[in-house]
Amino acid sequence: MSFTISLLSLTLSSFCLLLVLISCFSGGYSSSSSSAAPTRIGKGYRLISIEDTSDGGFLGHLQVNQKNNFYGPDIPLLQLYVKHESENRLRVHITDAEKQRWEVPYNLLPRDQPPKPKQAIGRSRKKPISVLEIAGSELIFLHTVDPFSFAVTRRSNGQTLFNSSSGGGDSFGEMVFKDQYLEISTQLPEDASLYGLGENTQPHGIKLYPNDPYTLYTTDVSAINLNTDLYGSHPVYMELRNVGDKPYAHAVLLLNSNGMDVFYRGNSLTYKLIGGVFDFYFFVGPTPLDIVDQYTSFIGRPAPMPYWSLGFHQCRWGYHNLSVVEDVVENYKKAKIPLDVIWNDDDHMDGHKDFTLNPINYPRPKLLAFLEKIHSIGMKYIVLIDPGIGVNSSYGVYQRAIANDVFIKYEGEPYLAQVWPGAVNFPDFLNPKTVAWWGDEIQRFHELVPVDGLWIDMNEASNFCSGKCTIPEGKQCPSGTGPGWECCLDCKNITKTRWDDPPYKINASGLQVPIGFKTIATSAVHYNGVLEYDAHSLYGFSQAIATHKAFQGLEGKRPFILSRSTYVGSGKYAAHWTGDNKGTWEDLKYSISTVLNFGIFGVPMVGADICGFYPAPTEELCNRWIEVGAFYPFSRDHANYYSPRQELYQWESVTKSAQNALGMRYKLLPYLYTLTYFAHISGAPIARPLFFSFPAFKECHGLSTQFLLGSSLMVSPVLEQGETKVKALFPPGSWYNVFDMTQTVVSKGQYFTLDAPLHVVNVHLYQNTILPMQQGGMISKEARMTPFTLIVSFPAGASKGEAKGSLYLDNDELPEMKLGNGYSTYVELYATLDQGIVKVWSEVEEGKFALDKGWIIEKVTVLGVGGSEKISALEINGSSVAPDACNVELSSMKQKHLRDLEDGQENSKSLMVNITGLKLPVGENFSMSWKMGIQS
Repeated sequence: MSFTISLLSLTLSSFCLLLVLISCFSGGYSSSSSSAAPTRIGKGYRLISIEDTSDGGFLGHLQVNQKNNFYGPDIPLLQLYVKHESENRLRVHITDAEKQRWEVPYNLLPRDQPPKPKQAIGRSRKKPISVLEIAGSELIFLHTVDPFSFAVTRRSNGQTLFNSSSGGGDSFGEMVFKDQYLEISTQLPEDASLYGLGENTQPHGIKLYPNDPYTLYTTDVSAINLNTDLYGSHPVYMELRNVGDKPYAHAVLLLNSNGMDVFYRGNSLTYKLIGGVFDFYFFVGPTPLDIVDQYTSFIGRPAPMPYWSLGFHQCRWGYHNLSVVEDVVENYKKAKIPLDVIWNDDDHMDGHKDFTLNPINYPRPKLLAFLEKIHSIGMKYIVLIDPGIGVNSSYGVYQRAIANDVFIKYEGEPYLAQVWPGAVNFPDFLNPKTVAWWGDEIQRFHELVPVDGLWIDMNEASNFCSGKCTIPEGKQCPSGTGPGWECCLDCKNITKTRWDDPPYKINASGLQVPIGFKTIATSAVHYNGVLEYDAHSLYGFSQAIATHKAFQGLEGKRPFILSRSTYVGSGKYAAHWTGDNKGTWEDLKYSISTVLNFGIFGVPMVGADICGFYPAPTEELCNRWIEVGAFYPFSRDHANYYSPRQELYQWESVTKSAQNALGMRYKLLPYLYTLTYFAHISGAPIARPLFFSFPAFKECHGLSTQFLLGSSLMVSPVLEQGETKVKALFPPGSWYNVFDMTQTVVSKGQYFTLDAPLHVVNVHLYQNTILPMQQGGMISKEARMTPFTLIVSFPAGASKGEAKGSLYLDNDELPEMKLGNGYSTYVELYATLDQGIVKVWSEVEEGKFALDKGWIIEKVTVLGVGGSEKISALEINGSSVAPDACNVELSSMKQKHLRDLEDGQENSKSLMVNITGLKLPVGENFSMSWKMGIQS
């Protein structure tokens, strides 16, 4: 189940215990681990040789200048490998030249391997010169010899994107490379905007904020803790800067799974790692969309999502029996609130044990009957699985796990921890045998209960205890009373190895707790002798890969996996939710930044617990939260066991807001599904910051209270208590309210104050867009079969304009999301306005699937056209159509403009034109045109 102990709400006794643990583990901390002030360690390295390699790269060797023992001895000789892997990606890899070091496994994240240490490659170059340029088509690598540093520049404008040279200044020191401490820095321009480095809850919004702590180490810490390492580790940042009046974006990935602190000081950024290698990847951009395309091309494209996953989801920890779940589904139906997926936390389990059913509260015959009922109307059912397997000799899952030897080991025995079932062992998903065993257990469970997706939680991995534990004799653990998350095993701290007590202390959990605190002991061992110390942050990622593989193998259908812990590449296998948030206005606001960050991380299917996981939202807050959450890519209401019920129908006012906001979401499903297609083929986020579409508009670089769906649908929600208006930033152009398309905002790039009474959320469509919509419904399956409407938006009152859009349709049960299989259709949509002539047409690829489904376009609405309300010369597919012939009707309506009244311009006049009664097959090319009357 999804519950974590907030570090902000520790009891006094727990906090004192935590301080004792910190003291026992640490032996004291360096000031550098808690302060933003730089500490210089050593005098760096010098380049002693360079050679090119047979694969087109360059191989060099670095020798330490002056050894010291601060944080341990220096590694004396390093190997430098540089390669332009593509036109838009440069790799810089630095490791021990004499022995192999830990790296993210190449089978988990497939990529080219650098030369192995000691391997003689290629022909030797002449003596290194003071500066060497290794140029690619877009990026240039330069270095200095002594002390060694390197820079990456952009060829087109000469801008330096990364520069590890301290330049003799005091911002940071030279590169450090020890066994358990690695440090490297880069200079940054003061006015740059940085994004990424997660997962954390950022109180200042989506932009990285100088001197805020950024620690990356997967941890079961509630998302209400600010600036703290949370469930995922994503050591990548995107930088957006303006050169002259032109925006340029680039990204930097440090592919390393070890714990790290990252210090951003405004004019520099410093990495401090506790292991592994420097494995940098530089992505050239130059646009934010180019960045995510290049990044996901490398780490893995986001997973295809089934259509129903874009519907609304309802969950709660505390649905004690099947009757409660049945009532929830029925109450959503009665309230006329759309619902696609009903979830169980661990309430369905027998004693919290994975892959089991509670025979009393969730008897299998009744559960199967319930599932048959909801499946018949298109609804789905998802349940939770935690990684910890209960230690129980009569439990078949555990028996088979022991027989297959799948658990992580400590001193040769399965590492013992405690989670919800009590004593547990953790599967080692780096072991191929574990992946096979896990797949078999999922298949067995699916035969027991035909679930439609799986929710993998607590996979940081979370442990209610710390250290080396044993099962206590003579007492029940857990006792069955009190909080289930209190440790009841007999445990001893582990401080005897350097893996449990490393010399440098990252700012774990925001309190510099030991890195083995409340997780797997870091000296525990995975398959092939891999240490938990190195692989810790890969646990949820490796579990997601195994779960995705298993679920895809069940029936050959497209999987839906939701994972709490994520790493670089997780989006290829799983969706994500932002974890245990709180029902507060602040958490509502924070959720937007976190959701937008995950789009940058390559995990576009993401959302936060609507109305807050705990403790209890107010009625007003839940109204406002569904107005935001209805537009998260992943839209789910989820609540804590100890919280009051907060399904959307619990309040009459929230019901109304949900009907309005979710009603619009369900009309937008074809647009959202098309966005998932683009996410899958190019990494483009579903929800994205405004700067993705308006990178040159500096005012939106830090904007975290509004967001876009796709390139042109902007959500501007109320995020503060008691407000009935919202101040929203509108980039330059014309924006149309999708709830009332006669309402237009014409902006020169400014804020407008919009009416936003309790049940209203402002969502606006940008000019030059064609938006495909349907008529909505209570379930996505029925909504999907309703006729289409195309919304065409031109600049308000313009005499000339263009608009474009697209539509992707497929059989969403197939594993692949692609054209060419006979079960998909792709439509490009176009419109022009020129001298009073409006043209709208489509170009269809592989139309058979859409034709077989019988989808039609019933209505076309065009926004922003100038001229009079008199319309003539309607043609459809080259044939003249008389008004009202064949049930086709034309109508027009004046639009109302909200604009800056001080700009001295007359209020522009524009029209909304509707053509209804159409029966245009989506799967066939169509064209239509008409003439607007001349404005007198």
